[in-house]
Amino acid sequence: MGERFAAEPGFVSRLVAPGFRTVLDRIDAGLETGSLLAHLPDGTTRMLGARKPGFDVEVWLRDWRALLRLATGGSIGWFRAWEAGEWEADDKVMLFALFTANARTLGGTARSSGPVRWLSRVAHRFNRNSRKGARRNISAHYDLGNDFYAAWLDPAMSYSSALDIADDGLADGLEAAQNRKMDAIAERLGSARSVLEIGCGWGALANRLARDGADVTAISLSAEQLRWARERHGPGIDFVLSDYRDMSGQYDAVASVEMVEALGRENWPVFMDCVARALAPGGRAAIQYISMSDDLFETYAASVDFIQAYVFPGGLLIKSSEFRKLAEKRGLVWRDEVRFGQDYAQTLKIWRAAFDDAVRGGHLPDGFDQRFIRLWNYYLSYCEGGFRSGLIDVHQVTLVKD
Repeated sequence: MGERFAAEPGFVSRLVAPGFRTVLDRIDAGLETGSLLAHLPDGTTRMLGARKPGFDVEVWLRDWRALLRLATGGSIGWFRAWEAGEWEADDKVMLFALFTANARTLGGTARSSGPVRWLSRVAHRFNRNSRKGARRNISAHYDLGNDFYAAWLDPAMSYSSALDIADDGLADGLEAAQNRKMDAIAERLGSARSVLEIGCGWGALANRLARDGADVTAISLSAEQLRWARERHGPGIDFVLSDYRDMSGQYDAVASVEMVEALGRENWPVFMDCVARALAPGGRAAIQYISMSDDLFETYAASVDFIQAYVFPGGLLIKSSEFRKLAEKRGLVWRDEVRFGQDYAQTLKIWRAAFDDAVRGGHLPDGFDQRFIRLWNYYLSYCEGGFRSGLIDVHQVTLVKD
């Protein structure tokens, strides 16, 4: 079927081109900032946008069908088109940043529609984060193997945004910037003697807090992560395979770094109940989370995007205003919120470079084929573009129990 819409400027290509140019018209009208120079399958070029400064990118459409996939499948369709070789760009990150930065004015132009949207939503419902579903979803992403993540993360295996990282990604390095992130979390918790960490990853933050003298209970649903953490981190930490909903007892402090994006909206109140229940009176929680801009959240949540479909089943970014209201309703005072989304963009840039280096050097473990490798390169680029746009952000906040 692809040959019917191939790049040669033949009869069929000329026949279908007007319909696809309607899609280009909608993209052009929706690009309030930045520009997209499109090289089309019939050999012509077209400049889209270019009204106000923004992200500028050049795209080569090898097949008209890429636009059909975009118009019907949104970010999922656009990935499938890239995977099929139907388009390429001089800079994928800038392309994703351009689309995200103009999400308000593009409207439904780059979102799934019709049967594709309905089928994606039905499939996504099977990824709900029930106790069983949450274990399955977490395993799908984090149990790819410790050797896989070790090939491109920093030595502490910090898989969340670093803090105060230089624009060039160098300066004192990613590891130092990850340590600053953990220091900031520790500072928010004060002199807590007992800490519950919800979603402990490979244990770097738990180890940091234990070195300060805290007794840390660190929970995760990833058996692979916990195996790594138990082997490498010392006393003072109780690593537990547990769902946050099953935890009991009270602690001086609670920490959670980029775990809440795995909950799903229906579980945000449950999470806040858990935090309020776990904190002793006067206790403090430090939460790091990723948000979608409030005014775009409802539209985002109503569809299924590339990450939910291919990388992180059951995931959903946070609507910050709603998250805050849920905390305050439970007597948790919202304090000292900071945002550092551009630090996340730089973190992702470094991860992607390290990932690509690991691929070139043959350092990934066996079993990951070229399709998987290309998917992950695309995923890291997609995420970086989202943070570059400014509409996706990362936050740290302190919650204090009255």
